[in-house]
Amino acid sequence: MMAEGIIWGTALLAYGTFRLWYDNWSGPLKPTEIDAFLAQMAGRFEATGNSPDVLRAFLAADDGREFVMLNLVKAQLDPVEDPQTGQMVQGFELLKRYSKRFMPVLFRNGGHPGIVGRKVGGYVDAWNTEPDPGWTVFGLMRYRSRRDMIKLVMDPAFMAGHPDKLLGTLATFSFPTQRVLSFYVGPRVTVALVLALIAALSHLMMLTIAS
Repeated sequence: MMAEGIIWGTALLAYGTFRLWYDNWSGPLKPTEIDAFLAQMAGRFEATGNSPDVLRAFLAADDGREFVMLNLVKAQLDPVEDPQTGQMVQGFELLKRYSKRFMPVLFRNGGHPGIVGRKVGGYVDAWNTEPDPGWTVFGLMRYRSRRDMIKLVMDPAFMAGHPDKLLGTLATFSFPTQRVLSFYVGPRVTVALVLALIAALSHLMMLTIAS
């Protein structure tokens, strides 16, 4: 019985540790946090044509919940100068290098990709919208909270890779969403099922050995 308790207790501990990382336990953003962040980022948003007022409104409406950022990207497929080596490389290669910097910071702050894919055709259903600029890829990125998005943006590793993003991207837009309906099982359920399966198999193996 002690061995069984250790097996299932370890599984519960592992799942609890996962939830400590995966869930937001700090509540919504405070006004002072928003002001400090926007002050540090002053001028950066305007430089790329973005509105700090739109971002402030999103942060001020923080409900403490996770959200998913929809990203559409038109990659630079022509050669550009690599800021690190000075050599000419395809812009898309710089975008991939940026992603390699971005992903570890995203994971570190409780986020992860939901789905990433490439575009395989033009608009098949669109009205009252701008013509397709030639999107290359799309991504759905899960953020643990709006506070974690701020932490990511201010992370030195993310900031160091941002020039690669600018050189590797011809056009992009992103907006935050929250899930209403999904037929995909999320990581909370998936991790619980995997840990339960491992614990059950370990339990059966222990019983087999004992018999």
